[in-house]
Amino acid sequence: MNHFLVLLKARNLELLRDKATWIWNFIFPLVLIIGIAVIFGGKESALYKVGVVGADNPSIAAFKTTRYLQFIDYAARDVALKKLQHQQLDLVLEGGSETNYWVNDTSPQGYLLEKILLASSNNSPLQKQVVNGRQVRYLDWVLPGILGINMMSCSFFGVGFVIVRYRKNGVLKRLKATPVNAFEFLSAQVVSRLLMLLVVIVFQFVSMNFLFDFFVQGSYSLLLLIAMLGTTSLISLGLLMASRTSSEELAAGLINLLTWPMMLLSGVWFSLEGTPELVQKAALLFPLTHILKAARAVMLDNAGLVDVTPEILTLLAMTLLFLITAALRFKWVAD
Repeated sequence: MNHFLVLLKARNLELLRDKATWIWNFIFPLVLIIGIAVIFGGKESALYKVGVVGADNPSIAAFKTTRYLQFIDYAARDVALKKLQHQQLDLVLEGGSETNYWVNDTSPQGYLLEKILLASSNNSPLQKQVVNGRQVRYLDWVLPGILGINMMSCSFFGVGFVIVRYRKNGVLKRLKATPVNAFEFLSAQVVSRLLMLLVVIVFQFVSMNFLFDFFVQGSYSLLLLIAMLGTTSLISLGLLMASRTSSEELAAGLINLLTWPMMLLSGVWFSLEGTPELVQKAALLFPLTHILKAARAVMLDNAGLVDVTPEILTLLAMTLLFLITAALRFKWVAD
């Protein structure tokens, strides 16, 4: 424990003296979210989304021939209605012997789609239902993704890249002569960066929430727990990447190899609903996917601890796997 505490103190002092990193971590997400608010804040989406529950019938089949609509199948009606309530869907259809449809009476897209549905139904019997709910802006939906990008970049560049530099500059070679083992050293790196990132994330969330009044239905303490577990998992993955790498150029390539697929497939900028099943399964390999899924469930759907337990357990398992593997593969000296 003494070894761990000494390493933790040394790493914290190094971080506190690096003013440029602090400025970047605080300012970049703020600038990004403000830019998205300016670009998308006053515009309605041009793409209409329709949730479909149950089997198709002639009314639904005729409606599906309408161009410029995206149809998404749902196994459970409640899931689709919850998304309709938050205006993440514009209309919900339920097939069977008769067609039921739901609209959000505060949604302009839902009003237009209802007119199109009635016009295409050919006088088939339709049962209308109405739901209410505050609109979830794109700004609300994308916030966890932006904070997740910051967590990911700080974890990979601020921890993984630093370890590679330590190895290349001979710092790890000198530490090897001490009683410190790899697990103690890596654990200190994880805790130090975790403390820094939690301060940054809380500051960013509070300041941006003050500016934009984000849609948050769930528990703030549960969001903090998800952020802590997610950050730990990403830091551990960064350490695994750097456990044997000696070249900064190779480290930069590996970081790009990790970050770009995660940004594209983890649902940072757009939902994966409606994408091929193979893409959705591949996304589950990334910690960021589980972080964003849990955070959005808490923020937008008022999910509790039980609801996000699968994501939490997955993040814990990934963290242990990454950290233990990194400690076993860790190399003190460059080849």
